[in-house]
Amino acid sequence: MSEVIGRREIVDALARIRDFVRLTPVLELEPGTLGVDVPVTLKLEHSQVTGSFKARGAFNNLLSVERLPEAGVVAASGGNHGAAVAWAAMALGARAVIFVPEAIANPVKIARMESFGAEVRVVGGTVGEVMAAYQAHAEEKGALAVHPYDTAPTLAGQGTVAAELEGQAPDIDTLFVSVGGGGLIGGIAAWYGERVKVVAVETEGTATYARALREGPGGDMRASGIAASALGAPAIGAMPWAILSAQERPSVVVSDADVIAAQRLLWETTRIVGEPGAAVALAALTSGAYVPEPGERCAVLLCGGNAEPGWFLR
Repeated sequence: MSEVIGRREIVDALARIRDFVRLTPVLELEPGTLGVDVPVTLKLEHSQVTGSFKARGAFNNLLSVERLPEAGVVAASGGNHGAAVAWAAMALGARAVIFVPEAIANPVKIARMESFGAEVRVVGGTVGEVMAAYQAHAEEKGALAVHPYDTAPTLAGQGTVAAELEGQAPDIDTLFVSVGGGGLIGGIAAWYGERVKVVAVETEGTATYARALREGPGGDMRASGIAASALGAPAIGAMPWAILSAQERPSVVVSDADVIAAQRLLWETTRIVGEPGAAVALAALTSGAYVPEPGERCAVLLCGGNAEPGWFLR
């Protein structure tokens, strides 16, 4: 159990958000389906409310306070977190303002946020500067700040996906998770502890955890590449880092070409379309960056589906 959050906080979060999120399905793939010699379980979290796992953390944040402020809620996001916060705010009758970094703004995700009633503010500068702008808005207006990856309510909310998956696929050995700021993998690792090998997967342009393993946490990474709108955090969060480093979770880094190839294979074999950030986790296996041991029971979390349907065909 992590000193940051543990199973108790995740169990409480699951009870809190249960009526607002979906229990997403799993799909069992036969050995050889993805070009690997072991069966692979897919957790289809791209079918979650708003199209990503982020709905879990968003609802847990908003439902953890006694009363939402009149100024509503505010978030900074490349898209999925913002859409989730906007949806949760709309469902609970609150206003939402979302700050989006201009450098990684995705029109599909901006339109999704606006469709859920959010006021979207596209801001120039680094992701770190946009985070500072959203925090300043919260302080000035009195809005509830909903951090995408570095607060206990966010980690506990995201960790509920692991609690579900353990019930659906109790025998997995290894789970591959895409990483940006680390809120998702931090919550998952806090749930599983040493029972499952949780592997962080990142692209070369968004490798916050891999960089922290080499150089230590901190800094301000300028995200780039195909998965930047989903995984483009400036650094691994302090809370996720505390969990991941204490548990010595491994890291795998893949290329943008690996991600595109992974999604093409996923489409060819399952007719499932995820967004680039979701295909990152799958690419650890399909690229050969991670080679399972004989009999290793692997699972991949497909974390989101908010992208143009044919993004991987161009």
